[in-house]
Amino acid sequence: MGILDFLYLHFPVSGVKTYIFIPPLVALIVSTFTSMGGVSGAFLLLPFQVSVLNFTSPAVSSTNFVYNIIAIPSGVYRYLKEGRMAWPLTNIVIVGTLPGVLIGYYLRVKYLPDPRAFKLFVGCVLLYIGGRLLYDLTAKATATKRRQMRALEEKFRERSKQIKEQQKSRIASGLPPEAVVKTVSANLKRIEYEFWGERFSFSTLPLFLVAFIVGIIGGTYGIGGGAILAPFYVAIFHLPVYTIAGAALMGTFLTSIAGVFFYSVMPAPSGLPTSPDWLLGFLFGAGGFAGMYLGARFQKFVPQKYIKLMLGIIIIFLAIRYISQFFMK
Repeated sequence: MGILDFLYLHFPVSGVKTYIFIPPLVALIVSTFTSMGGVSGAFLLLPFQVSVLNFTSPAVSSTNFVYNIIAIPSGVYRYLKEGRMAWPLTNIVIVGTLPGVLIGYYLRVKYLPDPRAFKLFVGCVLLYIGGRLLYDLTAKATATKRRQMRALEEKFRERSKQIKEQQKSRIASGLPPEAVVKTVSANLKRIEYEFWGERFSFSTLPLFLVAFIVGIIGGTYGIGGGAILAPFYVAIFHLPVYTIAGAALMGTFLTSIAGVFFYSVMPAPSGLPTSPDWLLGFLFGAGGFAGMYLGARFQKFVPQKYIKLMLGIIIIFLAIRYISQFFMK
């Protein structure tokens, strides 16, 4: 028996057969890039499990949640350490998404064992969000917001250049004091915070409703919701990706804990397996843990427009995939 045969495993819960290094390697690559925009990468790993590993039962959703639980803490740690966790925003994400997860669970196992129609809906929503995200990069975007973002970007570029020069091109582990998120005001109607000398504000109720709807979608498919929350907050609420990434990851983390609980202990009316494949989820999570730490560490050195472009392209690709699957059957 060769070494490759030894590394080829069968996962009895999911029925998946693959090399042991494939799940963590795929998760490492995906999460490094997606975590820069507050996205865990689970929305890309789910199609990988379904299409490549042939893991198609509802248990794939809960396994994806396991990935989030293991992978996300490293990225959240970086944002907490660097003071880039916008807590008022984070709290709204948590309060909004958690009840949505329970509804999403019932939609997945009771009403949508074959989620074609719901995938069409999700695909249309993602297509709109991805389009808005890419539109924000065009010359027709609001001039005031673009000047504000350019000023913020310029401050990041100048500071990053200084850091690299001071440390002989080595990447620094921290940001100066003025780069942390500072809450200006927070109430049930409106929240305002300051970051890098700029102020950003948003209405509480609309953002809560978005988080609630995203919680339903995330609970259904096991994607956590960061793939929708992060670009929506950037494109619609015009919040800088540098400040919403940590909040989106934290919300996805807590949503995933709730999702694993619901899928593991609550009865499944459809009779299909719903409990996660813990070993497979752990392997994905191990790669994601390293990738999210790297993504959160390097995010401040990647221009915001490239993060937006990356997320926009990925989300539109996923939207087209969901929509095309509906019409192909």
